[in-house]
Amino acid sequence: MRLADTLRFARDAATGYPVRTALSVLAMSIGVAAVVLLTALGDGARRYVVGQFSSLGTNLVSVLPGRSGTGGFNPANAITSTPRDLTIDDAGSLRRIPSVRRVAPLAVGTSEISFGGRLREVMVAGSTAEFVPIRNFEIAQGKNLPEEDWNRGSSVAIIGAKVREEMFGNTPAVGQLVRVGDRRLRIVGVLKPVGQGLGMNTDELVIVPVSLAQALFNSNTLFRILIEANSREAIEPARAAVLDMLKQRHRGEEDVTVITQDAVLATFDRLLGALTLAVAGIAAISLAVAGILVMNVMLVAVTQRTGEIGLLKALGAPARTIRLAFLAEAAMLSAVGALVGYLLGQLGAFALRQFFPVFPAYPPDWAVIAALSTAIGTGLLFGVMPARRAAALDPVQALMKH
Repeated sequence: MRLADTLRFARDAATGYPVRTALSVLAMSIGVAAVVLLTALGDGARRYVVGQFSSLGTNLVSVLPGRSGTGGFNPANAITSTPRDLTIDDAGSLRRIPSVRRVAPLAVGTSEISFGGRLREVMVAGSTAEFVPIRNFEIAQGKNLPEEDWNRGSSVAIIGAKVREEMFGNTPAVGQLVRVGDRRLRIVGVLKPVGQGLGMNTDELVIVPVSLAQALFNSNTLFRILIEANSREAIEPARAAVLDMLKQRHRGEEDVTVITQDAVLATFDRLLGALTLAVAGIAAISLAVAGILVMNVMLVAVTQRTGEIGLLKALGAPARTIRLAFLAEAAMLSAVGALVGYLLGQLGAFALRQFFPVFPAYPPDWAVIAALSTAIGTGLLFGVMPARRAAALDPVQALMKH
């Protein structure tokens, strides 16, 4: 029997029992679709987190008050338990480190902003002119905070896009006087819309000089210090130098935590990569179940088609041809199921991207290849037993049963 005849035999056998064939294809397609969709979710989560951290700034090193213990770092505990708080002078000393390009002290709190009878609560970030470039913000209107003595801040502010829209409407915001807390500040700039990022909506932010923020919140401490290293290669030297400098300033005590963006990213990347593999493994179990269903269907097919098998063998078809015919049918069912599942999975991932545009739910190539390969491989593997049983039938007995 030629290969074309074998494939035609397998095709006719599959289409001869449409319900049985449809169920086999459906089982296989559900398995493949599950792998494609779940890995798209897992890898999408990884890409989203990496993207969010990257948007915070490049070559970033952060200094937090308090030393993190083995149980993890808790900023709330660290701020209260640290023997020495971070100060503006601490931040200023870090500018002398050769591997450091920019330094921005950061004091954070909430306050109220009012203008023309309008009032709303905002998050206030007290920092310096370096904060905007370190965080990759862009000024849409006006200008940045002035370069000045960090301990004597001017009465100026930069506001986020949403604050500008809600407080000023169509009125130009730059140059207007507003009240933030008990201070009168002049708006010098408006940030370009950015949106939500790692729990903070930049469009609702008000940036003021760091000393002004400390006076506003009646505090001399900093929430953290943001540092931009000269290059990616300089991140680790900068981290070590920053830790050493602050240790010297704090009488030899290592009472701060210095974290690098790369370290945080690598941790999340590993965690979410492992999660993607885990959900892919769980989804792949359904492919094994689908393979068992294909085997059962093929075993039933052997019973139903004993007459055809007997006739083929009586006409001189070797056992190898019979085996090949049944394996071809199993491969055909698995391949169609894999293709339908792939299309369903891609459709599901597309729907996710439409509903959640910020979430990059694209299935990784390795998962798609693995799912399709596993589906076809499983179908062939579980098709071996029925194929061998069909090939082992005695032609006389098979024709008698028929």
